[in-house]
Amino acid sequence: MMRGRSLGPRFRWLWSAYAVSAFGTWLGFGAFPMLAILVLHAGPTAVSALAAVGPAVGALVAVPLGPWVDHRRKRPVLIAMDLVRFAALVSVPAAYALGVLSFGQLLAVSVVVAAADITFTSASGAFLKGLVPPEDLLVANGRFEATNWTATALGPPLGGAAFALFGPVTSVAANAVSFLLSALGIRAIGGGEPRPRTTTRLRARDLADGWRFVLKHPGLRPLFGNVLLFNGLIMGTEPLLAVLMLNHLGFTPWQYGLAFAVPCLGGLAGSRLTPRLVARFGRHRVLVTAGTVRACWLLALAFIPGTGGLAYVMAVELGLIVSCSVFNPVLATYRLEQLPTDRVARTLSAWSVSTKASIATLTALWGVLAGITGPRWAIGIAGVLVLATPLLLPRHDRTPVQPSQTVPSTG
Repeated sequence: MMRGRSLGPRFRWLWSAYAVSAFGTWLGFGAFPMLAILVLHAGPTAVSALAAVGPAVGALVAVPLGPWVDHRRKRPVLIAMDLVRFAALVSVPAAYALGVLSFGQLLAVSVVVAAADITFTSASGAFLKGLVPPEDLLVANGRFEATNWTATALGPPLGGAAFALFGPVTSVAANAVSFLLSALGIRAIGGGEPRPRTTTRLRARDLADGWRFVLKHPGLRPLFGNVLLFNGLIMGTEPLLAVLMLNHLGFTPWQYGLAFAVPCLGGLAGSRLTPRLVARFGRHRVLVTAGTVRACWLLALAFIPGTGGLAYVMAVELGLIVSCSVFNPVLATYRLEQLPTDRVARTLSAWSVSTKASIATLTALWGVLAGITGPRWAIGIAGVLVLATPLLLPRHDRTPVQPSQTVPSTG
């Protein structure tokens, strides 16, 4: 308990802001695919395009923003990105109310939100590294991970119920408001933030600096490849699961949300257990074990039965989520420990841009594949490929933390 209090009131404001926006995000989980399928009557290829084009273009837009963030104080950037996401998302219920909502608008909003997501993530990582003592980074990341899974458990079923009871854009409106509240929470953090040491103007070579650092780093390079392939295949099949469950198998929106929400309680447990696992078995062993176990579940989703399908999906998702909830905070902490202070934002931005691009590319490819083979076969092929991702995990921990790469807390 003393360790929790040592993170301080400024971290609690940041954590509260994260909790509000995370809950809003997961309240709106699947809202765009459901709007496309049930309101705009889009097919699997169009739904996959919606999931792919927005993040892809958003990632392209965000490329110069990572180095730009390194030259700025991070808290104003976080507030600005929250406000951008609020404005973009609130346009959807407004257009729906006026009867002018279109597939093109959903695409445009997804582009803006994706770019703002990447920029927010890069700035928040740099801000957290300056806010929390180095020895508490794993605790802080574990709290964010636990909060995310709690929001994931509560948000989707409530969002599905809101979709059914109050209309198809209710959860989108709630998500928009959550970003406004997050901006207010981040503003309340207060305190001083030192001006970045890098004050030179943005140069073209800065755009690739984050990728150069990751690809030259012996520990981050294999993890980077693992994350790109794993996340791309997992998220690339998400629209196909929506089509399979909502169209082919007749799941209702609330059942669809519930199928992914209940297993997230396992994610809460896994993220809370992570610091103890690392203390007992070591960071590298936990990272490799969790990274291997999380690859074993996607293939099973190709075999969702017509009877008992809801329980089946919950059981499979539970295994996937528990292993991911252990892997993610360990990876996030290790990555922050390895990044020099003046490269945190641009490197995290490069990582996020690459992840978004991978997800977008594989989502588009799997949408085409599903149009040819059907959703089950496409999900099954992705599940087989995911089984190979543990081969990209680092076999040895060759990169101990360097004290010179950490900074003291400014809180």
